[in-house]
Amino acid sequence: MDEQYTPGHSANATAFMAARSFNSHGEFIRAYLELGMKVLDCGCGPGAISVGLAEAVGESGHVTGIDFAESQIGIAKTRAISNLSFQIASVYELPFEDEAFDLVFSHALFEHLADPVRGVREIRRVLRTGGIAGLCSPDWGGFILSPTDDAVETAITRYRMLQEKNGGQTRAGRQLGSWIAGGGLVPEKMQARYECYPNSRVIAEYLALQLEQTGNEESASVLRNWAASACSLFAQAWVSAIARKA
Repeated sequence: MDEQYTPGHSANATAFMAARSFNSHGEFIRAYLELGMKVLDCGCGPGAISVGLAEAVGESGHVTGIDFAESQIGIAKTRAISNLSFQIASVYELPFEDEAFDLVFSHALFEHLADPVRGVREIRRVLRTGGIAGLCSPDWGGFILSPTDDAVETAITRYRMLQEKNGGQTRAGRQLGSWIAGGGLVPEKMQARYECYPNSRVIAEYLALQLEQTGNEESASVLRNWAASACSLFAQAWVSAIARKA
């Protein structure tokens, strides 16, 4: 399977992911979390959102975060919370018994998978009957950039092409429902929201670094110059899906 994680695990990418929290990016699953639950966080990265999940299920519950990157798990393990643990693993081959979890959460992972339905099937396997899965991915078809011009649009298109070349899918958000159904889960709720970056330089630098590493210096420069404008706006569309194991 030809698949590569486009953002990489540079200091910039790690800091970008670590700035997220349960309150900012996991709110869609809050109503389904209960005290005492066993929760799996797939693609946990540096574990920033996992902390909030652990707090939501209380000391009687437990959250396990998995990520394929050793560097991210190393950072995540520095989070000293008694009901939170981390280990290296792939969503394609989860090292857990059948029906081991009450709820499986995944944020910003499925857009990077070359075979998302396979990932859903594995989530279904480790989810108990009646358990909940909550997935969230961005959809580049709904992004709002302002002001924009041909150069900015070209830069964004080149990043999209890079992620798709690496096996990912930049319109993943709108496909979550079909992937969930294809993997054997029952979709219950789909919703969308926008994340407006208070400083466009943050997301521009995040994208520019990946473009530079693949030889697209011109597009990287375009994004940095665009973000330097006080009136620049980057609004990212996120789609979340709730499903149940029947």
